[in-house]
Amino acid sequence: MAEATAAILTALQLLGQALATEIVKEVHSHASEISSTFSNLEVRMKKIRSEFQVMQSFLDQMEIHDQSNDQSNMPMMTWLVEVQKVAERIKGILDEFKHLVGTQKFGGKRFFVKSLFKEPSALVALKEIVKRLACEEECLEHLGKIKERWVPVTRAEVGTSTNDVNQCPVREAVFSYSTDEPDLVGIDENKTKLTNLINSKESHLSLISVWGMGGIGKTTLVTSVFNREREHFSCNAQICISQNYKAEQVLRNLIYEICNSEERNQIKTDNMELRGLKEALRGLLRQRKYLIVLDDAWDQNSYQGLRDVFVDSNQGSRIIITTRNADVASLAKESYRLELKPLPVGESWKIFSRKAFQFERNHVCPPPLVKWAKNIVSKCNGLPLALVSLGSILSTCAKTESEWKRVHDELSCELQNNLNLDQLRSVLILSFNYLPKHLKNCFLYCCMFPEDYLFARKKLIRLWIAEEFVEQRGASTLEETAEGYLSELINRSMLQVVKKNSFGRVKRCRMHDTLRELATSLCMKNNFCLLYEGRESINRDMHVSRLSIIKSGNKICYQVPPQQLRTLMSFDHSIVQSPLVATEILKFTYLTVLSLENLSIESVPDKIGNLFNLHYLGLRNTKVKLLPNSIEKLHNLKTLDLMGSEIRKLPDGIVKLKKLRHLFAETLIDSTCNLLRSRSGIYIPNGIFYLKDLQTLKAVESNSTVVKELGNLTQLRSFRIWNVKENESTELCRSLSKMSSLSYLAINASHQHELLQLRDLNLPRIQKLVLHARLNEDMLKSPLFQISGEGIQELWLGWSQLQHDPLPALSHLKNLTFLALRKAYEGQKLVFKAGWFPKLKILVLSQMPNLIQVEMEQYTMVSLEKILFRELNQLVKFPKGIERLFNLKCMICKDVYFEGFAKGTYKKYHFICQVV
Repeated sequence: MAEATAAILTALQLLGQALATEIVKEVHSHASEISSTFSNLEVRMKKIRSEFQVMQSFLDQMEIHDQSNDQSNMPMMTWLVEVQKVAERIKGILDEFKHLVGTQKFGGKRFFVKSLFKEPSALVALKEIVKRLACEEECLEHLGKIKERWVPVTRAEVGTSTNDVNQCPVREAVFSYSTDEPDLVGIDENKTKLTNLINSKESHLSLISVWGMGGIGKTTLVTSVFNREREHFSCNAQICISQNYKAEQVLRNLIYEICNSEERNQIKTDNMELRGLKEALRGLLRQRKYLIVLDDAWDQNSYQGLRDVFVDSNQGSRIIITTRNADVASLAKESYRLELKPLPVGESWKIFSRKAFQFERNHVCPPPLVKWAKNIVSKCNGLPLALVSLGSILSTCAKTESEWKRVHDELSCELQNNLNLDQLRSVLILSFNYLPKHLKNCFLYCCMFPEDYLFARKKLIRLWIAEEFVEQRGASTLEETAEGYLSELINRSMLQVVKKNSFGRVKRCRMHDTLRELATSLCMKNNFCLLYEGRESINRDMHVSRLSIIKSGNKICYQVPPQQLRTLMSFDHSIVQSPLVATEILKFTYLTVLSLENLSIESVPDKIGNLFNLHYLGLRNTKVKLLPNSIEKLHNLKTLDLMGSEIRKLPDGIVKLKKLRHLFAETLIDSTCNLLRSRSGIYIPNGIFYLKDLQTLKAVESNSTVVKELGNLTQLRSFRIWNVKENESTELCRSLSKMSSLSYLAINASHQHELLQLRDLNLPRIQKLVLHARLNEDMLKSPLFQISGEGIQELWLGWSQLQHDPLPALSHLKNLTFLALRKAYEGQKLVFKAGWFPKLKILVLSQMPNLIQVEMEQYTMVSLEKILFRELNQLVKFPKGIERLFNLKCMICKDVYFEGFAKGTYKKYHFICQVV
């Protein structure tokens, strides 16, 4: 159901865009044949849009039923598949319409109307589009009749919910999972933590939150502790909350659980309304010490709506709430939040072995199966429910290498079809079904990448925007809205954070392997995308709109119907360029996303300009040297990623791409980064000021014209420039100061002796600043550091050649989390004084040949976690006062040798000193 809803949403969006072209208004004064054709087109689009809008509302009401495997719901599921097919076909027709309008020499709607007179083929194509839309409209009407005739009325249609608290089969299954097993491993530490929270000396009522992804063992842990600790409370209850819970039913269940048999006879709740139920529950809880578990809460309202019934009698009562959502977990005080993380490898193996080899002596894995058993455990990524479910299945399988290899290779298919995995599948699908509509496509899209792929936050956001998954919200940019989407997926435990930058922003995340397997099966089943790994085949019934080539992809492009494909991504580094491959790719006329990153391709065919609908072109880390002039025809292009390619100059027509938002183009010169000119930007043609929507420009080679035009790019958020000369620096400051939204800036001088005059820089929103250039001594006293500097969180100073200690001037940067000084200071001593840099987490001191002493006073850099010393030849004494940095976890020294320290790893203090 979710996939049908997603297809309808996308079709509605495209219909809105098509109707917003206003071409119909333009043609009313022209020939009747053209005018009537457009009017007919408009009527068809509006009727289909109305149908889809009503259908979407109906599906929203039924959304939660998608988790059910009830056979009585199969007619509805089949009907939805047919609806999805129609929506996909309509999306294709609308793409063709956009392509037809847009490719008429890019003269706008008036030029297009005129071209209908001069080019009869354009009018013929337009009539064909109208005809096909009429056909799909008939299909929708026919599907409406089919539904009335064959699809039974569900309770969702008449306004009742199957997800009341007393009807929660998925949660009941999880309640019973492993809680009574004496050999359950992996939860002892969390048991102790939770028990300590329950039995803390806090006399006031306390809320405890236990959170993590579905299947991580929240209910198992809480139920185990609840059963052991409940006897210490005068009354207790454990109930399930659903997303569509009814407060009245929750209260009735709580009253039933708390009451003894005599009280149940006295309190008749059947006819009570909400107010009466609340009063009754308050009366029961007043003057009692109680322990209540609210299991599987999906949003804050599920607790806030009940909060006023939980009476605080200062007797040490506790409420435990389990959730998959970080926002819900935040209702508890930070010290009362318990986040469950995936199990480590050793404990994962114990759980799996005790299930998979339960009939073997000491649960030992037979040697021939070790390889495949470890691979399967690895796919579970420490998820207890997955380990138990798969272990139970494999315990009944033949103990042969071929059988276990089959299960491993077909895991996504097993998740979809194996009845013994119903519990695991239900828990994971529940997480997916409860995602808001705008997040479902974003989540499914993540499975298009290889297993264990680390998503870069910004790249994933740009792809979502290119796919038009992101809706405009008020004054926020699409990028800001999409970052909110990513945060929601992380907070709902659908994606895992792998790395954050120094100031806590997500940098890399990944998809849990078991969730990815489930998402992959959903994508394949519902034609969201095809992941090609060399074994898959395409049949005529498949609608392949997105194709991800993981491996063995040299021939797959020949099998895909060209009119269907909208997204093509390749991760198969063995694909080599040939004229045939280029020809096959370019036949996909309606591509929206084309990502060929890290492939060994050397050229881009001139006909790339025919891909008019292209929003994203990724050629990062390829061997491409030139872009063809036809690139200027890609008027819908939003992201052009040439980073790491061999392109040094862009064609003049690049300035015609007025929708371009992100431009990456930079060549690596020195991988060690020891040189000031470690990279080279691109030479961009005059007229860059036309690119008004540009938000990212990394990186350009400086010249007087470019520097002057930069001031027109007022939407820039991220900018890097190379080869800046002293006589350009004043004009550069003027241009940059007009960029009121700039948050990242990197300026690199043309030569280490080039003195850049940057005192006039005014950047109110700057967060990350890189200055690799010789600077005036008074630069650090400029408004950039003393006024704008409040927002700076990362600072890199290189080749600055400062004679005076820069730390006193930089100490005003209270929010600094990362500081790197490289060839920045030519003095002998650096002193970090008390109170300085309170938020600094990472400090890098590098290549300062005269530095002989570093001193840390008490209470300086109180948050510092990591220090890197590199190529400090005169620094032979261990930094004075470093033992006062109580949060320091790691100090890495490269080509630095302190007196009395042997080369290797040193553990004298509470941190590790690693000498490389």
